[in-house]
Amino acid sequence: MTAESQETRFDIAVLGAGAAGFSAAITAALQGAKVILIERTEFVGGTSAYSAATTWVPNTRLSATVGASDSYDNALKYLDNAVGELAPRELREAFLRSGPDAIHALMDRAGIPFRARPHHPDYLIELEGGTACGRALEPLPFDGSCLGEDLKLIRPPIPEFTILGGLMVDRDDIAHLLKMGKSLRSLLYSMRLLGRYGLDRIRFGQSTRLVMGRALIGRMLFAARRLGVDIRTQTQVIDIQPTKNGTNLTLKHNGLTTQMAVRQGVILASGGFARHPKRRERLLPKPVPEYSPSAPGHTGELHDLVENIGATYGSGGIHPIFMAPVSVRKRPSGEMAAFPHFVFDRSKPGMISVGRDGRRFVNESRSYHEFSAAMFANNQQQEGNTVPTFLVTDAEGLRKYGMGMIRPGGKGMEPFLADGYLTQAESLEQLANQLEINAANLQETVARMNRFADSGVDEDFHRGETIYERANGDPNQGPNVTLGAISTPPFYAVRLYPSDIGSATGLRTNRNAQLLDKNGQPIRGLYACGNDMHSIMGGVYPGPGITIGPGIVFGYIAAMHATGDHR
Repeated sequence: MTAESQETRFDIAVLGAGAAGFSAAITAALQGAKVILIERTEFVGGTSAYSAATTWVPNTRLSATVGASDSYDNALKYLDNAVGELAPRELREAFLRSGPDAIHALMDRAGIPFRARPHHPDYLIELEGGTACGRALEPLPFDGSCLGEDLKLIRPPIPEFTILGGLMVDRDDIAHLLKMGKSLRSLLYSMRLLGRYGLDRIRFGQSTRLVMGRALIGRMLFAARRLGVDIRTQTQVIDIQPTKNGTNLTLKHNGLTTQMAVRQGVILASGGFARHPKRRERLLPKPVPEYSPSAPGHTGELHDLVENIGATYGSGGIHPIFMAPVSVRKRPSGEMAAFPHFVFDRSKPGMISVGRDGRRFVNESRSYHEFSAAMFANNQQQEGNTVPTFLVTDAEGLRKYGMGMIRPGGKGMEPFLADGYLTQAESLEQLANQLEINAANLQETVARMNRFADSGVDEDFHRGETIYERANGDPNQGPNVTLGAISTPPFYAVRLYPSDIGSATGLRTNRNAQLLDKNGQPIRGLYACGNDMHSIMGGVYPGPGITIGPGIVFGYIAAMHATGDHR
């Protein structure tokens, strides 16, 4: 069935409802455009909703709130040093010029507040131009009860990232929950948090206190509704055709096919190619990751459609994806859960990562992206050595910091031991034998690391020598906050696998986010942002939030250009 009417004509169509897509839709609506936001899945939010929603945008007014001293030139110098020739310089210049305007517009005109953390360093802070704070922003918690029925539209959190069956907690909550037995302030904070959650479950069936990625998406959804954006979920775009008056889209929803005319611009924000089977096999490093903690909507179907009308893929990046190590476990539903190991265990004292040879191969305190890249690199040199990698600690390390899905304190380990997610042994030799890795080398590696913990110097991989690495350690540990002894039995291990958390390779664009043809010319009326757009970072991961930050900014840039603001 095909239908076309005045109601199916829009100024701007945004395809994909993650943070980048919402940024584009909200910006276009603020410019007075008639906007439709189309989402392929049943939920809005994409991987942004799963994430911490850290948003890397230098030189906003928020940097002053944490005492940061920064400038356009300093941020450009940092990205030049980090990215170099891996991506076009004009794109990072456009990002840095428009970044503050994009964030301030969301804050001032759309009611979406952000804040800067007082200490959130760039990942490559050792490079000239790096900073310890001011660039990494985050959304404020949001009371989702004001969304009404729309609360159900936001993608649910990863279950393993919640407590008590659905309560999401951020870093501030975790700090108080861990101290509730030692601090009256933390006890009261935790009681309020848990009490509200209990009431929410009774009234709404879920928590209405949204934090991190769900807070950002909740606020964006609220703003988009207020601005009159038409939001359609479970709607697939099956054809895109330029016309002399704009672009025609063919949509499929509930088995019905409709035509839609778009006058000013179609902005792709569908999350990238990473669940496209053929591109995944062709572009990803080997062995192709089996697991991903990202959302299911980024099928890359739209990439096929726009390539058919002349769009091209970018090239030259050092990695085609952004990565993180994950541990995996089957849920009661039969689904496989992939738990990303960002900062809460790998970089803590008394934790090491080894291959099948029982030896370390990486500085465990580097970023999750660098860590995963090292897994792939070592595995290519010694086939099968570091996929999987084995994260090893002792009883004290597990008690203090937890281990993947195991919470700090180490309670409730029995199911994880029973299904093999967690391995336990009374000696390192027994642990190695259970894991089928080199026992003599593991014992030697641990003995060497224990010496490093005493001296405070990692002679092999220089762990804990940068501000970023120390930020992820334990400030109560010395002389090196990232190093600690592994000596108290029983000993534990969890298997880690490299995974993709976002696409770095994508559709080639110019500084206006316009899609480019094979001759480098813009394709009229077609734009890309977020992970659909070839990353301005060239496959490098220079800081926290370097996917969401550029995604929001280029969503803003695309919408401004499409609606006629060609600054």
